Amino acid sequence: MAVLPRDIFLADEDATIRLGQDLALAIRPGDCLALHGDLGAGKSTLARALIRCVADDSALDVPSPTFTLVQTYDLRLTLSHFDLYRIADPQELSELGLDEALADGAVLMEWPEHAGDEVPSDAVHISIGEEADGRRVEIEGPSEALERIARSFRIRTFLDGAGRRNAQRRFLLGDASARIYETILSSGRKPELLMNAPRREIGPVLRDGKRYAQIAHTAEDIAPFIAIDHLLDKMGFRVPAVLAHDLKDGLALIEHLGEDRILDDKDHPITDRWETAIDCLVALHRQDIPATVPVPDGGFHTIPPFDADAMMVEAELFLDWYIPFVRGSAATPVERASFETTWNDLIETVAKAEAGLVLRDFHSPNIVWQNHETGVRKIGLIDFQDAMIGPLAYDVASLVHDARVTIRPDFADHLVRRYESARSGLDENFDPERFRSALAIMQAQRATKILGIFIRLRDRDGKPGYLRHLPRMESYLRQALKHPVLHPLQECYTKVGITLNESERS
Repeated sequence: MAVLPRDIFLADEDATIRLGQDLALAIRPGDCLALHGDLGAGKSTLARALIRCVADDSALDVPSPTFTLVQTYDLRLTLSHFDLYRIADPQELSELGLDEALADGAVLMEWPEHAGDEVPSDAVHISIGEEADGRRVEIEGPSEALERIARSFRIRTFLDGAGRRNAQRRFLLGDASARIYETILSSGRKPELLMNAPRREIGPVLRDGKRYAQIAHTAEDIAPFIAIDHLLDKMGFRVPAVLAHDLKDGLALIEHLGEDRILDDKDHPITDRWETAIDCLVALHRQDIPATVPVPDGGFHTIPPFDADAMMVEAELFLDWYIPFVRGSAATPVERASFETTWNDLIETVAKAEAGLVLRDFHSPNIVWQNHETGVRKIGLIDFQDAMIGPLAYDVASLVHDARVTIRPDFADHLVRRYESARSGLDENFDPERFRSALAIMQAQRATKILGIFIRLRDRDGKPGYLRHLPRMESYLRQALKHPVLHPLQECYTKVGITLNESERS
């Protein structure tokens, strides 16, 4: 057991509530927080604040479980609140379902002294003691849990330094990466977002001493986001204002662009909004992009190329994860060689296509409609930290073959024709036929990559929810393979036993 190397003083109830929020943003399934302190020390206030933060409801009724002994809350994270003041025998914890509660979520335990040796050995112990004019808190527990809690406290310090003292914190979302977002609520201000993205090394070494992220040029810290945000803002595009950032600790306080989407309430595309998104790409693709851009207060960021190695390592996710999932066996060396040869030829072809800034995930989850703006600034851009210099057709492919929303082929073609018409009218060197070939290759590359990623998210990361998108991505891949430039790829996929049948995956 280790002790958190931080002096925590609670001057009043508001400070206790803030501590509850900070702990709520740090706990994970399987955690047990053992709350120690005399009557009136603030244990119930702390537990109530934590539960309300997880529930994202500051008015949630959180009764003390003094008489029921345990109260369970089915929230984003299932929480079980135990009050052991009235138990006579530690063995009662088994009857109260402690093991099941820890298996299903996290546990808050008041009066853990009454549980004896039944308190989990890896519990986090939070002791609240009286002190003149307030309370003093000491936290001890396993190093891994204390590291999470310490980071949450550093976020609080960061917010205080950004002028958001006493701000309320609420979990917003975690995406397919390691990034976590919080909603920050401060008196007198509109809601803001906290990006929590500590520097991380993504994936094991694959080849030539490089990890996956180094080959695929995936951002491993927040510097690329800050730099690309600054670049797009200077070019007149609508991006979140960066209100404060800490490059070293991977924290950024950014503007909240709102909740308005380019989808209706049934998750169907709103035609004029998708057309404006295409117009935004047309405007972006006419920009001259520097190879190196400044990171405000942090040096420079070199925008990486979407090169052959990056395209191939992404495509290989299909070999490593999707093929075994579909047919129950790994690709053979001969099959891998055929796959790599086919893709190398296609990558060589697309390398000759028009290149520029590729945002990488230009699709509905990352587009926020800005109704009060005009022109292409109606398209609010987020999640562009992985931007690269590569084939411009890639972002068009991302939009018309949206991984989260089914886009009908006729509507996709309408959007592509709108792009081609606009580009042809503005650039006499634009070649629609050449663009269509590049678009087909990028659609196939993106679908191939995403099919592999969705299986990896399930099998490696324990996130099975992405499987519901498989049929859509398979359909997109079938559509792309109809283009003549992809006939060799269609033959290759058929040879490895991937027919992309229109069937639900279990």
